[in-house]
Amino acid sequence: MQNWMEWVIAFFLLLGGSFVLIGSIGLTRMPDFFMRLHGPTKATTLGMGGILLGSMLFFSAAPGEISVHELLITIFLLITAPISAHMLIKAALHHRTEAIARTTGEQELKRGQLQNSSRSHIKSNLP
Repeated sequence: MQNWMEWVIAFFLLLGGSFVLIGSIGLTRMPDFFMRLHGPTKATTLGMGGILLGSMLFFSAAPGEISVHELLITIFLLITAPISAHMLIKAALHHRTEAIARTTGEQELKRGQLQNSSRSHIKSNLP
């Protein structure tokens, strides 16, 4: 393997590892559920993309071989992370999870909780 390719791979691995670390620290340090959700969905997804890109470059550096496993994992991760975050937020709105005063967008949070409660009331009255 060429020396410049090793530097590129190391860069992506370190960049990805740094984002995963920052996302994990954000998960543990943020004060409420709505803020905690940003750590794993934003920084960790970007970090895993960097790690998988470095891995794809490493395994594709051999002559005549192309690695697509990491590409499939990346596509799966980029599709599922926003969907799971959306489902977690919907569940938090349904259970009326409290946010701290510093959480921005509190009006939207209250509006979403009210809309969710009105929908569940409508569903409960259906035969």
